Amino acid sequence: MNVSFEEIGRLAVTFGSEGCQAGQVCKVSANGKVAPCADGDKLCGIVEHVRGSHAAVQVAGFAEVSITGAVGVGYVNLCADGSGGVKADTAGQKYVVVDVDTTAMMVTFAL
Repeated sequence: MNVSFEEIGRLAVTFGSEGCQAGQVCKVSANGKVAPCADGDKLCGIVEHVRGSHAAVQVAGFAEVSITGAVGVGYVNLCADGSGGVKADTAGQKYVVVDVDTTAMMVTFAL
């Protein structure tokens, strides 16, 4: 049986965008603005789309994003990997990881 976590608890917010791209993790960079995460940054959400100088950012709910390295399921400390996705790192924030696709290198977790 396939399980879908899409749209569960999803909340998106519009921010000013400083170089963000859809599908990448981002961080708060200034008042009301987000920017792409560098390697090791803590993330505030995932950019859903960018229009002009604004970005819709998913800040709550289950999300899927690319991973670097090995990530397990359960409570996992995640931070940005510097290339738009996440990686496991003890300095990261703790998230509930519910699915890891090691073939596609994607992870589903609750923001």
